[in-house]
Amino acid sequence: MLVDEIQRWGNVTLGAPASADAIQACEAQLGHKLPEHLRQLLIETNGIDGEYGLGLLWSTQRIASDNAYFRNDADVRASFMPFAGLVFFADAGNGDQFAVSLSGNHEVYAWNHEDDSRTWVAPTVMRYLEEWMTGRLKV
Repeated sequence: MLVDEIQRWGNVTLGAPASADAIQACEAQLGHKLPEHLRQLLIETNGIDGEYGLGLLWSTQRIASDNAYFRNDADVRASFMPFAGLVFFADAGNGDQFAVSLSGNHEVYAWNHEDDSRTWVAPTVMRYLEEWMTGRLKV
């Protein structure tokens, strides 16, 4: 199981598995399916909190609501490049966020909230978690 591997990387609080209805509701609000590796992780845990409550993986509800905000808020749309090709799923605790691409291999990017840059950080959500939790990934 994916969550067993995650627990080896550090002390985390795992949410209960996301129900099929919760995943479908999230995808309906997003207007597209979640990338498969993110979907599989949510099936095992509907959110992962790290130290001090850091959102290492958001719940399906937060994924849906935060992405709706970033895609639809007029002030956000006027201030940043479009987010339609990304799905935010975690935060760095400093205002920056992590997103998975909806195209290609569904790689993970860090979005810098100060300069609107998007930097590749990992090939998958699991690799992002490993790198972030072990301290090899810094933003």
